[in-house]
Amino acid sequence: MEDTYTDFARVYDLFMDNVDYASWADYIGERLAGWGIRDGLVLELGCGTGTMTELLAGKGYDMIGVDSAQEMLAEAVEKRMESGHDILYLEQDMREFELYGTVRAVVSVCDSLNYILEEEELRQVFSLVNNYLDPGGIFIFDMNTDYKYREMVGNRTIAENRDEGSFIWENEYDGDTGRNVCELTLFLQREDGLYERDEEVHIQRAYPPGVIRRLLQEAGMTVLQIYDGYTLEEPGPECGRMVFVAREHGKRRESI
Repeated sequence: MEDTYTDFARVYDLFMDNVDYASWADYIGERLAGWGIRDGLVLELGCGTGTMTELLAGKGYDMIGVDSAQEMLAEAVEKRMESGHDILYLEQDMREFELYGTVRAVVSVCDSLNYILEEEELRQVFSLVNNYLDPGGIFIFDMNTDYKYREMVGNRTIAENRDEGSFIWENEYDGDTGRNVCELTLFLQREDGLYERDEEVHIQRAYPPGVIRRLLQEAGMTVLQIYDGYTLEEPGPECGRMVFVAREHGKRRESI
């Protein structure tokens, strides 16, 4: 996780313009509202350049963004300066993040949690989420599936060319370990008009939904629903992205 999203941070939003963040934000807002969470503190894990953080702030949530990539957070801070939203960004590893208090909800999008490569570490993330959730707080996150890495991404080369730069993704998926290794080659334009080449390696892991459910339960949460992407449908055999909704249930509210 430490070596990902360095130079790519500068053009991350450009190459992610195929993601319908606005619809995802509407979906998350509707799910949260369905559980009575229409305002208050919400944490985004793996917030990246802050696109989703900004959208949820625009819906009236008091947002906190956590990410380990300093370069991505720098982009997020620029967006905050433009929007004027009161967002707190923290440069922290989600495997050991710390907050000043609890939050009403935690969200994580764009397969950020697939970067957690060990079950025990994923359980630790879930345990921290549970620890920092208000009693009955909601956790919404997405994760790529084995099907996506195996059939849609794995062992393929994906290239795209833009005026601002080009990139080549070379993917290799190991179905036995569930790990997808992506070697990313970037060609980014400099101020003098020439292009500079850089390389990054991204490793993600697919977890069976049963394992994710078990780890959530071991962390103290109740799994409420698993969806096929950002829909209300149950996951099918060709589901590429699952959305999980879980709830904290171990704490008690203080009597007034």
